[in-house]
Amino acid sequence: MKFRFCILFLAASGLCGALASHAAAARQKDYLSAIEADKIRDAETPNERITLFLSFADDRLKKLQYELDHPSQVNHNEMINSLLNAYVGCVDDAADLIQLGIEKQQNIRKAINLMASKTKEYILVLQKIPTTSPDADMYKENLEDAIEGTQDASREAEAAKKNVAPPPVRRKN
Repeated sequence: MKFRFCILFLAASGLCGALASHAAAARQKDYLSAIEADKIRDAETPNERITLFLSFADDRLKKLQYELDHPSQVNHNEMINSLLNAYVGCVDDAADLIQLGIEKQQNIRKAINLMASKTKEYILVLQKIPTTSPDADMYKENLEDAIEGTQDASREAEAAKKNVAPPPVRRKN
């Protein structure tokens, strides 16, 4: 009787473990690597998380530029679309964290300033991507979404600069 109970208990705990690992994998953003997701999870402040998301967006944009300059023979269009989607995901998540930080009245001035400056750079880079090449039809829609998402994030960052309370003033005694 105890033997059957032990087997049943082990089987149930194994099933629970499998479900928990599946749930953890489902929570991870599909455009982030496991290491990147760990870095986001380990970041202690919203400023750090937003900075990480923007650095990941930077990385995706650099990879995109490389892929456009050095087209691969296999899955070129899929790679471009994947990088564009990953880039937009990073920028959107950073913008979402800014909104959340404002709602919670957290000190995210540094991240807002970084978002405002980076998104301006990103828009310039994205607008330089050719849309007249024969392959451009395959990624043109994702490129337009990336530009629009970046412009939205830039506008939100500029608005957030005005809405965030100024830092406290230290007075001399």
